Amino acid sequence: VALLRVLLELRGELGIVLSVVHFNHKLRGAESESDQEFVGALAREHALEFYCGSGDVAGHAAEERVSIESAARELRYAFFHRLLGANGSQGLKSDANDPSFRGTEGTPLHKIVTGHTLDDQAETVLLRVIRGAGLRGLAGIHPTLVVEDDEGEMYGEIVRPLLTTRRRDLECYLRELGQSWRDDATNLSTKFTRNRVRHLLLPLLEKEFNPAVAETLGDVAEIARGEEDYWDNEVAGWMGTGVHWSEPAWAKKSELVQIRGGGGRTHADATASNVESKIGEVPWLVMNASVDRLWFLGELLAVQRRVIKAIGDEAGIPLEFKHIEEIVRFAVDEAGSGGEISLPLGWKVTRDPYQILFLTPNLSETAPAGDYEYELPVPGEVKVCEIGLTLEARRVAANAGYNPEHLLDGELLSSTLTVRNW
Repeated sequence: VALLRVLLELRGELGIVLSVVHFNHKLRGAESESDQEFVGALAREHALEFYCGSGDVAGHAAEERVSIESAARELRYAFFHRLLGANGSQGLKSDANDPSFRGTEGTPLHKIVTGHTLDDQAETVLLRVIRGAGLRGLAGIHPTLVVEDDEGEMYGEIVRPLLTTRRRDLECYLRELGQSWRDDATNLSTKFTRNRVRHLLLPLLEKEFNPAVAETLGDVAEIARGEEDYWDNEVAGWMGTGVHWSEPAWAKKSELVQIRGGGGRTHADATASNVESKIGEVPWLVMNASVDRLWFLGELLAVQRRVIKAIGDEAGIPLEFKHIEEIVRFAVDEAGSGGEISLPLGWKVTRDPYQILFLTPNLSETAPAGDYEYELPVPGEVKVCEIGLTLEARRVAANAGYNPEHLLDGELLSSTLTVRNW
């Protein structure tokens, strides 16, 4: 609401045409509907077009196995992208109950402006510090998010102009205007991790350690973004010089023809078709990467880590910090060659005196059964080979300070858990 009022004051100076966008998360019943009515009335009061969308956030969270907050963001930003004309969208109509206020069909918006504040930025950075993050994570909420199509062409932006402004200053501004606003009651619930950071941790840090902690965390994000921009440029250079990509033999057309054979060998033909089908489904899994080992060993540790992370990002390998450190140690081992490391999704790393090889899983080989089941002792651990992870169960005291949302009820557990993939 404060963002809208600010832009209403500045639209003549900025030369912009304003519309109002609202996304109903359908999480709070009548309160959610009242929010939507409030925003619609505010748009009508100022004679602005009103774009309204909604989504089943709870259902999406359950289906995708993500948090409510993540599900809400995914659906909300998907709506934003449609408004910007993503994937050939022609824009959305406004509130169907009010024919006098409709978005123009065929006219996508060019910028979505959101009301994220310095408080939101501080909370995000602090959460990522607590959970563990590198510079990319510490960059927090970006002031501008460029929206691109599948060909990499820019067709819009999402902008956060209030990212250096405190929430309390915006509330003072609205009171001076005599402008009412609505608060989401769930923002007060300490059931959610972000709310505990907002209402418990940040106030404690401000009171006991640094009165300007929100500004300090905002500065951290700004510094991290600058560092990431530098590293992104460096990585782009490495990916074309020190890192080389090649198609594995099993994925080449000639190899698939050989698999097919001739003379009615239907089994071989079916096998080749199956391989081609697999390649079509996961094209990022059909390129090996090699790194010049002498060049790699001559670089600083920070560069070595970045190179490995960049390969993982390009190949779609979900590398954690422990994987990156293991690869670095493996690469610099004076033995020079031999051995291998297993990575998530079936990737492997090998080496010889001259290169470090990232080998994609061979999709022409018969894959193990997709279904698996392991028993996990409580407490105890089990290695799940299919996903390259070891799962551990530990008992913790009820008052140990953990987030109750992230714990299982010990009274409901037997002595083992069953880990399944169906």
